[in-house]
Amino acid sequence: MTLLELRSNSPKKRKRVGRGNSAGQGSTCGRGNKGQGQRTGGSRRPNFEGGQTPYLRKMPKLKGFKNPNKLVYQVVKTDALNQFEDNAVVNKDSLFEKKLISKKTVAVKILLGKEKLEKKLTIEVEKASKTALEALKEANCEIKIA
Repeated sequence: MTLLELRSNSPKKRKRVGRGNSAGQGSTCGRGNKGQGQRTGGSRRPNFEGGQTPYLRKMPKLKGFKNPNKLVYQVVKTDALNQFEDNAVVNKDSLFEKKLISKKTVAVKILLGKEKLEKKLTIEVEKASKTALEALKEANCEIKIA
């Protein structure tokens, strides 16, 4: 390697604009149009709408807050589980086939129903209430909460 092949690692120098009439009288000197845009610091803030009342200030100040992390469960009552045969596996797929839930992607919660559960089942759901768990244990059901 020779001295002629050495190169600098420093960043490229910035273009110095506004230094004389480069293209004659009335030139923009590399800054575009005349006016606010050619001055230093002459930029408008983001979302500036030309002086009219901004869109967000026109919106009403509504009370409350919508939690984006809220979990909504599909509810299945314990008495609806009597449709299954003895020793059946109850999960989202089987509940969807029996049309007890409408979506396979949404979590399922089991609640206590009015009638007593009479079948022995293996249940795989995301959540169950305390009273539903007691009713399932009384019916000798195996419960797997994911």
